[in-house]
Amino acid sequence: MAESAGVSCPLPSEQDNVEQAKGNPALDSSTFIPPLPLASPSITIEFCDRCRWLHRATWVSTELFLTFPPPALKAISIIPLNSEETGGRFRVWLNLEDSPPQLMWDRKIEGGFPELKDLKQRIRDHVQPGKSLGHSDKKSE
Repeated sequence: MAESAGVSCPLPSEQDNVEQAKGNPALDSSTFIPPLPLASPSITIEFCDRCRWLHRATWVSTELFLTFPPPALKAISIIPLNSEETGGRFRVWLNLEDSPPQLMWDRKIEGGFPELKDLKQRIRDHVQPGKSLGHSDKKSE
């Protein structure tokens, strides 16, 4: 469990995630309401400000812009959230033209923060499918 400044931001275990997601709309990604889309393609990062995750959100955004410079990604927005219902949230959304925002990562569903390698691969598969990510790319099977 992550705690910062007396605020509890629980992270369920992987087994709890699977069991809770079955009957819990809070962990059902089809019930999530994405933020308004920006220029396409773009990324939106939502994070719990009470958990002090601004630095992590800015680090992720910097890494994504270094990997996918414009015009591959036209914008990255960082949205701090500070309510009971958004406690512990860290979500990364991909906004593509003519389609609803796609959830690329949710900390509570995935069981933790994204490894940048995995997040970059997921985003790459949508915005630049042929792009090599170098040494951090998936191995061919």
